[in-house]
Amino acid sequence: MPPETSPLASTLHEIAPRSGVAFTLDRGERLTVIDPEGEQVADLLAFVRGDLDEVISSGRTLDYASRIYLTTGDPIYSNRSNVLLRIVADTVGRHDFLLTPCSADTFRIIYGDTHPHRGCFGNLAAALAPYGVVPDRIPVAFNVFMNVTVDGGTGELKVEPPLSRAGDHVTFQAECDLVIGLTACSALQSNNNSFKPIRYRIDPARA
Repeated sequence: MPPETSPLASTLHEIAPRSGVAFTLDRGERLTVIDPEGEQVADLLAFVRGDLDEVISSGRTLDYASRIYLTTGDPIYSNRSNVLLRIVADTVGRHDFLLTPCSADTFRIIYGDTHPHRGCFGNLAAALAPYGVVPDRIPVAFNVFMNVTVDGGTGELKVEPPLSRAGDHVTFQAECDLVIGLTACSALQSNNNSFKPIRYRIDPARA
């Protein structure tokens, strides 16, 4: 069974390279995602705890923001147009909300791997399963620190090295009770050809 409460407030947790975790986040609590070594992406998912059919939505968030790069002050919406998270601090300012979590199929199709790693998709599916999230419910993640550029003429997407440096972080405030999935990304291209850990902490709601 999954834990019934969030991890101990303000305790620093580390996600090993190419792995993922899931936990609960209560309304008002703040989740800070930290890149301890630099140039490491973290895939973030959020589901409404009382109704797993309501989930983080790239399409609605970017539609309402009218831009693809989100930062401090921006809300992250659900598929039902409710705000799930709000970015309240950001030392980088460049993240991706276009590309799906990497998966075994990603590594097979894009990288040509014959024995592919299960990727962030597989890591998220395994971590979220105890909360009742099935793989087909996993949407496009908010890819913290991921640097994806778009050619204005052709629309070509290009994955560039993250702009994050050691100690950079992003803080999200929960606007409702959530189940969170979080990874240390498994794709070489996304992380400038190396795999590193991600750290996170949860701080209590402010009075």
